[in-house]
Amino acid sequence: MTTTAQPFDLTGQLAVVTGARRGIGLAVAESLAAAGADIVAVSARLESTGSEVGKRVAAQGRTCTALRADFADRAAVADLADTLARLDRPVDILVNNAGTIARAPAAEHSDSDWDHVLAVNLTSQFFLTREVGRHMLDRGRGKVVFTASLLSLQGGINVPGYTAAKSGLAGLTRALANEWAGRGVNVNAIVPGYVATDNTQALRDDPARYAAILERIPAGRWARPEDIAGAAVFLASPASDYVHGALLPVDGGWLGR
Repeated sequence: MTTTAQPFDLTGQLAVVTGARRGIGLAVAESLAAAGADIVAVSARLESTGSEVGKRVAAQGRTCTALRADFADRAAVADLADTLARLDRPVDILVNNAGTIARAPAAEHSDSDWDHVLAVNLTSQFFLTREVGRHMLDRGRGKVVFTASLLSLQGGINVPGYTAAKSGLAGLTRALANEWAGRGVNVNAIVPGYVATDNTQALRDDPARYAAILERIPAGRWARPEDIAGAAVFLASPASDYVHGALLPVDGGWLGR
């Protein structure tokens, strides 16, 4: 793919967005559709009809195919990959956004929480990318975008499983880029800052933690999901054709503080 006079145009492309039912995934799916892409929206509890993501994609004049997959279930991820391979058109863009979090001090972090968070946030991401990426490599083009985290670069507090998984995604992004960049497939990751979603509700409900976080953000506010979506459009578009293995912060200046 080469950069054109319209470097952010995704017309005619098919984008898979996991975790698309709400939050960042919902905003990303809507923005990719606004750029011209048709969407395959995936979530564990996504409605087959009448979903919010379906409505927003349709409002952009694009099609939305709804699929369900439990990213903690290895067999379900394999079934999803098989379904995607059997679509009547190839996947051009894969946005790995599905994720979960478990909050507990490390000394109290249970085995089950650790296993669940690692399965959803890291293992399933590799499995799905490996299968979809294989077809991209065969065609010599494709875009893979992971949703990493500030905790891919920092330690965090009371989220050891989440931090380990998101740190693993940073490494996986670089490893895949090293192998695939020369074969026409871009692999990059967005590093969101603190975003007002369900995953951060506990932080926003804690007055002391909320104030401490807000005080460190130079932009003076938490991110909204749509703040992250523009980076996804960039990394999915021809504008990023020479971007490989990047961790792109969208954090209101947090890392520069």
